[in-house]
Amino acid sequence: MSDTTSSTTPTEPAVQPVLTVCVTCRRGLSSAEIGDAPGPGRQLYDALLANAEESGILIRPVECMSLCSRGCTATVSMPGKWTLLLGGLEMEKIADFKGWLKLYSASKTGMVPASKRPPTLSDMVIARLPADIASPAKPA
Repeated sequence: MSDTTSSTTPTEPAVQPVLTVCVTCRRGLSSAEIGDAPGPGRQLYDALLANAEESGILIRPVECMSLCSRGCTATVSMPGKWTLLLGGLEMEKIADFKGWLKLYSASKTGMVPASKRPPTLSDMVIARLPADIASPAKPA
């Protein structure tokens, strides 16, 4: 199930993707290796936040997503689309990641075909969760 067609019509308000970034992620580094510098998760968050408004993305911090072996980690979600749990995000991949976020935002379901994903992000999707996972509606 993949697409790249937006579900927003000209009369609907634009909805921003919400990117939640683990700011405590150390990406396998020890406290001694990091020293006084911000950890990799905080660096990623700060870099994404620096142009979030321009990118049309709402970025939120979260403390520990418990995916230390797959850091840096984040989730991306939008109403009516798959919520994706992402890992292996690094500062070196940030330009590719920003491009991918635009594709996610423009897609109807939140699925971006592997053929449109940059090779540097080929293994970033850890899991996908249904858009209505928190919905109070009863299963069919």
